[in-house]
Amino acid sequence: MARQEPPRTPARSAEDASPAGTLARIRAALPSLPPSERRVADAVLADPAHASELSISALAQQAKTSVATVMRFCKTVGIANYPQLRLALAAAAARENALGGKRPAPGTDISATDTLGEIVSKIIYNEVRALEDSGAGLDVEVLGRAVDAVAGARRIDIFGIGASAFVGQDLHQKLHRIGHMAFVWTDRHAALTATALLGPGDVALAISHSGETEDTVEPLQAAADRGATTIALTNVPRSTLAESADLVLTTCARETPFRSGATVSRIAQLALIDCLFVGVAQRSYDSTTAALEQTYGAVQRRRRSQSPRRTPGGE
Repeated sequence: MARQEPPRTPARSAEDASPAGTLARIRAALPSLPPSERRVADAVLADPAHASELSISALAQQAKTSVATVMRFCKTVGIANYPQLRLALAAAAARENALGGKRPAPGTDISATDTLGEIVSKIIYNEVRALEDSGAGLDVEVLGRAVDAVAGARRIDIFGIGASAFVGQDLHQKLHRIGHMAFVWTDRHAALTATALLGPGDVALAISHSGETEDTVEPLQAAADRGATTIALTNVPRSTLAESADLVLTTCARETPFRSGATVSRIAQLALIDCLFVGVAQRSYDSTTAALEQTYGAVQRRRRSQSPRRTPGGE
């Protein structure tokens, strides 16, 4: 039986995009841009206010590329033409200033000479920006469809390797606590074995910052072949993982050279996981509340002393 593909959500126009969303989409597109278009993106992101004042030829010259490349870049990031890009950049710069963008912002990179206080400042700045950018760039319609799929699924299988595995485990624990049949797989062979049991009505969700981790991409593709609804959570909307999924939830996290620690990306992923989970939980509000109360009570007696009553969702 041929698999029926769910309708894809059309790309949002520049007119419908928020200023923060424009910059978020540009940052998210960076890893998949060809070198010439990436230079345009770097020039735009380095100083949106300045870029908004440049003619198309001036921006092309600054990026050491051609006018045609700048026009292709606009199309790539979902903007119809260069005048609209200038308007979006001007609005984004105004928003940055209104939110305190004129204050000295910590740099993206951690240097060998940073003090511990400077490290704290940079990490907090980058993580807050990742959350803001991810929220601004999140397609709420796609999130709603993901919530529908997970809430109505017979079973949910979650795939993640390395740091993404911890994010997957968090979602698994949350879904399991409110009575959903959820599994998390952090080994490629186990994940592929699990996909053999999937079918229409099931959901497979894969998490990968780059969207190119084979150990995550392959199980998602196998789940798609079995007819399951597939969801990708990634930082790269044009990645192999994203292109293999029915629904794509995109983060916008800018990692430092300490990428192996998966710091900023993990925070952004956890935020979108929380949005997905709360959306699912809200669909059955009363039963969810009861389940959280029961699971909270199950471990309450393990505490050394009775502490003040807290929200059942906490630990």
